[in-house]
Amino acid sequence: MDALLFPKLRRPLDFVAALGLLSYALLALGAELGASVAGQGLDPVWAQAQARGTLRVAIEFGFYPFTWMENGAPAGYDVDLARAVAAKLGLEAEFVPSGLDAIYDDLAAGRADMAASALPYAPEQGWRASFSSFYFNAGQVLIVPQDSPITGADALAGRSVAVPLGSDADTQARRMLASGADFVLRAEYDTPADALAAVRTGDVDAAIVDNASALIDLQRPGLRMLEPALTLEPYVLAFAPQSFELRERVNQALDELRREGFFDQLGRKWFVEAQPPR
Repeated sequence: MDALLFPKLRRPLDFVAALGLLSYALLALGAELGASVAGQGLDPVWAQAQARGTLRVAIEFGFYPFTWMENGAPAGYDVDLARAVAAKLGLEAEFVPSGLDAIYDDLAAGRADMAASALPYAPEQGWRASFSSFYFNAGQVLIVPQDSPITGADALAGRSVAVPLGSDADTQARRMLASGADFVLRAEYDTPADALAAVRTGDVDAAIVDNASALIDLQRPGLRMLEPALTLEPYVLAFAPQSFELRERVNQALDELRREGFFDQLGRKWFVEAQPPR
């Protein structure tokens, strides 16, 4: 058996080549099993995060309620989520200020280990990033008065529907009309809040806005959201492509947080209890 695994070497160069092949086989086996000689795994980002004891999180501040600065400190839905994920990994979250135009570069250059900044799933970025499982749907939803007889998008015939002009909601409404829906589009509103205010005053019968804007507005009684959502726009956490082990551990952490009811608590904190900045 040994002769078959390690045939007799005829020259010193054969010995060197055999060692090279053996080393390559061990590396391949390590990659398959997620292990390395150092015991840290072949994911260098995860290994370095463990060595530092911190998870460096790239984030763009200023997108309430997901990313924000409150009394000089990072705050928001994604900030709390990043801290909870880091804690599950036995690390402390360290926030790296970034911008949406630079966040993937920060991951590629090793300035950050993970990005958490209300990032829509972007498969076109797959050549330079990998993504976590979905944690929030920022898609478009239909909002009606609490006592409205409207039960869904198929019950909008003859109704007036408000959308912010030029928004994703506007695009979705026009797509629905092109597909045969029969409602009156009111697209003269500047913001989701303006469109929802028009529903509250009775100026229109319904509004289409993004889920986050709807959840913030629904803090006040009088309106309700119809399910299911009209579109899916999932938010994800992003990683450098080589961060396969870190990504899997984060996905496990997200699953645990879901089972523990963390996302329900997070939603109440930032979409119900929090006071929007003035």
